[in-house]
Amino acid sequence: MRREIVVTPDPIEGLQRLGSHPDTGETGAIVHFSGLVRGTEEGERIGGIHYEAFEAMVRRQFGLILDEIETKWPITGVRVTHRVGWVRVGEASIWVEVQASHRAEAFAAAQFLVDEMKKRVPIWKKPG
Repeated sequence: MRREIVVTPDPIEGLQRLGSHPDTGETGAIVHFSGLVRGTEEGERIGGIHYEAFEAMVRRQFGLILDEIETKWPITGVRVTHRVGWVRVGEASIWVEVQASHRAEAFAAAQFLVDEMKKRVPIWKKPG
């Protein structure tokens, strides 16, 4: 399985997201997920969120999650990008791409990745 983990302060641009992995002839489905910063946090209006991360641990935990995905589904490629620093309302804080032979596996793996990231990856947020 091809994999790419990106931690960046740079905005996640729409066109840069597409086609991150070349087709090997095995991929029949690509699922994309973007997590956007909402304008409220715990009922309060905010202008954005400041994300902090211990990058080495972020990469390690994402790597462990991708290892699990590889044992559960026949995935051909995964790319995950997470922002650090200030992310304004409406901007993407996370972007996930999962490639698989079939859509069911791609959707399941993408959901698993996002759910497990929320539980295990050391990224802290401070709304502002």
